Amino acid sequence: MQSRVSDIKSQLSDIDSHLTIPPTVWYRSLTAAGLRNPSVHGRARYWLQVEGSFTRALQKQCTRSFHVEVRQEGFGPPNLEESRRLGIPPRQHAWVREVRLCGDGEPWVLARTVIPLSCLEGEGRRLLHLGDRPLGAYLFTNPHWERGPLETGLCNPIAAGQPELARRSLFSSHNRSLLVGEYFLPALFRRNTL
Repeated sequence: MQSRVSDIKSQLSDIDSHLTIPPTVWYRSLTAAGLRNPSVHGRARYWLQVEGSFTRALQKQCTRSFHVEVRQEGFGPPNLEESRRLGIPPRQHAWVREVRLCGDGEPWVLARTVIPLSCLEGEGRRLLHLGDRPLGAYLFTNPHWERGPLETGLCNPIAAGQPELARRSLFSSHNRSLLVGEYFLPALFRRNTL
């Protein structure tokens, strides 16, 4: 019985290792990223360029169900590159939210949102209490938030099954910005052939 328990723990650890966000290099355009990795012009191109709600686009691909799994959220420091992109001091804490966007019972996308403290004032306090609701439902129904240009990310997977491609953008409202990144898991391309 003891070996069975350790086997299960090992399998769960393997699953979690590929459901993590690897180091990523960001490019301001799809074309620039494509010079480094031509696969951005393949099956991923649609997902890298989706306008409007990414969550809504995923929901349209589901045959049965869509749900959000919160992996972790809370106050903590963004990484140095995220701090630079947001224009906040290094080591300044922010609300960091990581979720899995799951279609038909399996994770398709890992999403990471970094919300600086300035975004959490007033109505922005709602961002602390999203739970398993998608962030896009808040951002795309609130007329004060505007999405900036999409950036393309080339990931450096350190475990099999980790994302290889990603996208991100800043959402801004009243001189405040938050950063949303979406990292594509291989299952997204197996199930969706757009």
